Amino acid sequence: MSKNNRLASLVAKIERLPNSLRLPALNFVLRRTVKLVGTAKVEVLKLTKTESEFRLRNRKKVQNHIGTVHAAGMALIAETATGMLVGMNVPDDKVPVIKTLKVDFLKRAKGDLVAKAHLTEAQINDILTLEKGEVEVAVSVTDDETKEPIACQMVWAWTPKRS
Repeated sequence: MSKNNRLASLVAKIERLPNSLRLPALNFVLRRTVKLVGTAKVEVLKLTKTESEFRLRNRKKVQNHIGTVHAAGMALIAETATGMLVGMNVPDDKVPVIKTLKVDFLKRAKGDLVAKAHLTEAQINDILTLEKGEVEVAVSVTDDETKEPIACQMVWAWTPKRS
């Protein structure tokens, strides 16, 4: 693997903290950096270069009119899990952007939501070596019953930063 980018370096520094401080520190940094993630209080449970796991609790502030996580919140957690994963790999001279965010709502969600995303070694290699490109990031979102209330297609692109 290549050297860490700024996000991966920050996560590596946080991983050196005592266990009890790691997730609170990582959540603090991510919520301050991505304002909507902070507003919704999305929680990072795991973040590496190959996989991520995020949770969105079914709290009053993120509920819809029927008391479940709002559709926008469901999309947010999937976008966050995939975006942070791409962000862990994209070189610092590139900028990641969401290209496709497609969400099919399959059933009513029960309780909290957990999004898990992962990248293959080939996808990571493309992110590291191609000047610009795109990758479909696999993600699943499950509820408290471990059912998938939504099916998502998340395509992330990266391009060189503008000077």
